[in-house]
Formats: sequence, C-alpha cells, structure tokens
Amino acid sequence: MSELAELNNVRYSTIKYYSELGLLPFEQKGERLAKYYPTKEASQRLKEILRLRDKGKTIPDIINSLIQK
Repeated sequence: MSELAELNNVRYSTIKYYSELGLLPFEQKGERLAKYYPTKEASQRLKEILRLRDKGKTIPDIINSLIQK
C-alpha cells in the first residue's frame, strides 16, 4: 500500500480507504494473505477515482461509475 501511495502522491490512508470499499484491485499472497496491489492496474484505477473525486463526485457516484465500466 505504501508503494502505491508514494507512486501516486496520495496518503496511505487514501489507499486503505478505497481498498476497504473494494475500489482498488488487489491479490492476497503468502501465509498471512498480505494484500498485493498490481501497480499498473491499481494506479490506473486510483487515478480514475481521484479524477472523479476532483469533479465533485460522491463515493456512491464513483462506485456507480466504476461498476458501469
């Protein structure tokens, strides 16, 4: 999560929040089932979320926009 946050210039808590909402793609690996975020896919999705947020969209609006794609 921290690498994804750093690459996209957002806070760790932002990644965690959108991840908990199920908006960011991830895989679980290892014995502890740690979350692994495919950098390209997760970064693209995050940029899309941030773009919608900057347009004034609410979280439900963002979720609906992403589901429709």
